Amino acid sequence: MVIGFDFLFSASAENWIAKLPLADPAAAQNYGLEFRNEIATGKLVLAASRVPVPGDADEFLLPAPEYLLAVPDLDVARHVGLVDLLSDADGGVRRFQVAPALRLPKDVKPSEAPALSFPALVAARASGRDAQRDSSERLITFAGPPGTFPSVSLRALLAEGAMRDAAVQALRGKAIIVGANFPGMNDAHFTPYASGALGRSGLLMAGAEVHANIVDALLSGRATVPLDASARLALALLLAAGAALAFRVLSPWLGLGALAAAAAATGGIGYLFFNGSVVFPVAAMQAGLGAAYLAAYGSRLTREERERRRIRMMFKRYLSPQVVDELVRSPSLPELGGTLRNVTVLFSDIRNFTSISEKLTAGETVEMLNAYFERACAAVLRHGGTLDKFIGDAIMAEFGTPTAQPDHPRRALLAALEMARAAQDFRGWMQQRFGDRGLPEFGIGVGVHTGDAVVGNIGSSQRLDYTAIGDTVNTASRLEGATKSVGCAVLASRSTIDAAGPGVRTGKADRIHVKGRDQPVEVFEVLGVGGNNA
Repeated sequence: MVIGFDFLFSASAENWIAKLPLADPAAAQNYGLEFRNEIATGKLVLAASRVPVPGDADEFLLPAPEYLLAVPDLDVARHVGLVDLLSDADGGVRRFQVAPALRLPKDVKPSEAPALSFPALVAARASGRDAQRDSSERLITFAGPPGTFPSVSLRALLAEGAMRDAAVQALRGKAIIVGANFPGMNDAHFTPYASGALGRSGLLMAGAEVHANIVDALLSGRATVPLDASARLALALLLAAGAALAFRVLSPWLGLGALAAAAAATGGIGYLFFNGSVVFPVAAMQAGLGAAYLAAYGSRLTREERERRRIRMMFKRYLSPQVVDELVRSPSLPELGGTLRNVTVLFSDIRNFTSISEKLTAGETVEMLNAYFERACAAVLRHGGTLDKFIGDAIMAEFGTPTAQPDHPRRALLAALEMARAAQDFRGWMQQRFGDRGLPEFGIGVGVHTGDAVVGNIGSSQRLDYTAIGDTVNTASRLEGATKSVGCAVLASRSTIDAAGPGVRTGKADRIHVKGRDQPVEVFEVLGVGGNNA
């Protein structure tokens, strides 16, 4: 059995008693005789402390001379150990040294000064083997949180009949450390157990129990080692890859939740490794996860922003600013290829354009078209339509693309009626500008049809246009041409009238044959939608 006293006996009991006015001062000289006799047996390990002096030899706080003189053969190095604990930058105690590197005064022999740390000396004496004079810092292999080691109070140890106490009997043959564990000693330390889960405070560990952990690890041969570099790299890559895959598909808020879960899982992994006496770099792994989160969503943000900027530049020629804003705010951007969608296609054409243009110069024709298109296009954009193209004096537009519009047939009819009214108002501009040219009365025809069409960016690698193709487009174009034979301004198919919902007022009706279709198309003159009239 070996007993280590984690106390600095800087003064002996005899010195204190000698200060008292006793009748027989000589009686105080033998007050601590029994303790000195125990020291002389060589079973006790006393405590000392080093006081580093910058640029000079170390100084030591040693036991009182009365106790040092009782040390067998005056071999201080074999019976006195240094109780100084190593603290990290955050104040935590995680490391120890078997033999701290000392700077002894020139006149002090190695046997006359402490050479080993207190727990290393206790372990060496308990095992009967000399400790290796290793000054490197080692990680403390903790057996468990505070309270892991059994303890017996001095009250119980000194009580009458203590030898019948099972707790006292359990001390037989053990390495024992006698120390204090109350706040006034100022000997409570932060260890890996001082921080609880979710930021809660854990328990501080008494200095004597820290020494007990070191003694236990040295006697058992257990050592805490860092995780192997290859395993650390593999785990880091695995965590980063899993996080990257999650961050690619999750929204930022869900990704933040995944980050928190991954950080918690990393802490759990670190705890399992810690219990296995392996140091897992939890903070580094969690920092890596945080960096992966910022990198992933930063990349997504910039990539999506570039994509939305490209979409805005592409569609601002076709759509109203409101529709463009709605498009770029949409969680999913439109596919930049051909997709089959249910849309409503509108074609409009200026009546007697050939006759009008023959009586105007080229510049005047362009002036007229620009003035009219300004009004007609405003009607399309106002109702959320997409301006597809200008074909001479004709306008092609789609409703229901690129953003979904459940009411696109009704929007198309409202736009067509507004275009017809704009054409009537434009007659005043024509009369004022070209009233002396004998031009035919200005008018338009508008054809509207609803059905499936392939819409998207269609063309070649050198030139792409956002457009619609298919039978629906062809039918709408034919309906525009049929406005002349039916004798109306706005002509819509049965599919558009039915899809537009209630409130559509119609006039003339007919059946027309469209090239490419075997069955005739039922068409109706549109006079108004709800409160809107042609």
